[in-house]
Amino acid sequence: MDWGKLKTFHYAAETGSLTAAAERLGVSQSAVSRQIAALENEIGVPLFQRHARGLLLTGPGMTLLELTREMAGAALIAESTLKDAREKVMGDLKVTAPIAFGSTWLAPRLAAFTTAYPETRLQLMLDDREYDLLKLEAECAVRLWAATHADLIQRKILEVHVSLYASRSYIERHGAPKELDDLDHHRVIAFKSASPNPMRELDWAIRAGREDAKPRTPLLEINNVYGMFQAVRSGIGIASLPDYMARGVDDLVKILPHQDGPSFEVYFIYPSDLKRSKRIAAFRQFLIEQAASWAE
Repeated sequence: MDWGKLKTFHYAAETGSLTAAAERLGVSQSAVSRQIAALENEIGVPLFQRHARGLLLTGPGMTLLELTREMAGAALIAESTLKDAREKVMGDLKVTAPIAFGSTWLAPRLAAFTTAYPETRLQLMLDDREYDLLKLEAECAVRLWAATHADLIQRKILEVHVSLYASRSYIERHGAPKELDDLDHHRVIAFKSASPNPMRELDWAIRAGREDAKPRTPLLEINNVYGMFQAVRSGIGIASLPDYMARGVDDLVKILPHQDGPSFEVYFIYPSDLKRSKRIAAFRQFLIEQAASWAE
């Protein structure tokens, strides 16, 4: 079978839309429709049921999609491997990271990498969901939790501590707690997320000093760490924030600095199929050096 037709089918099946498949492939919708029709004619069975809301796979279509997923994955691995066949570190590199960490810690440091490797173009995708690295939705990831799949390689790059913070304006109006129990009488901002990898360390403001009791009821719940950071800066209340966000921010004050908060580890993760990638190795070393410099 022609891989071009199979690739067109794959994107149409993955997106459930001829229009979306055309956008992914950079061709017209009519070209996608012709390719699929030609493939169905070649196979002799319909692959889709067309309706107003998009495309539905038939039984043969579902079977073919399982095969094209493996083929598409192999094609992406081959393409990525070829990028590293050159002597120099060059070519595109797709990196994913959580929104808060990526925007406040990682992105401001990328100038050093682009200066060292001017022929490498980074695509940084900030998202709190996990991209599927084995399908090469991204080639590597910075994550605030460890990988669990055996085909993923990970390297710890950083340990991040979480502390309680409030704005100077909040302290002027409400005072600062002197003990953990005093938090019961303050406005607390909490992290709440439906993510499969919840960052429980960021709930410390509602749990601190109440390990054997019901957590405090927060005034405000936010499902994004950067949103929590901005809410604290605005003076709404006290929250537990990663130190990498609050360090050096003049209008934030660390509350109860003598209390040790929780910590979590940051990992650089990539597929084992890319273990020989020059681009991955260069970016990994860059992160290690940046993390070591930050921790000093």
